[in-house]
Amino acid sequence: MLRWILVFLVFAILAGALGFTGIAGTSIGIAQTLFYIFLILFVVSLIVHLVRGGGPRTDL
Repeated sequence: MLRWILVFLVFAILAGALGFTGIAGTSIGIAQTLFYIFLILFVVSLIVHLVRGGGPRTDL
């Protein structure tokens, strides 16, 4: 998901530099939405890991 955020961010920067402000704004909006989704999923994953008592794996 972070890869898509970076793709849309680079696309927005290039579009903005070339004067396509509508496309740049849309790309920034998509990148921002994906970032917030990633952040929420990361926090939920972290909370679930801590609640389950997940420590480092020693069975390897």
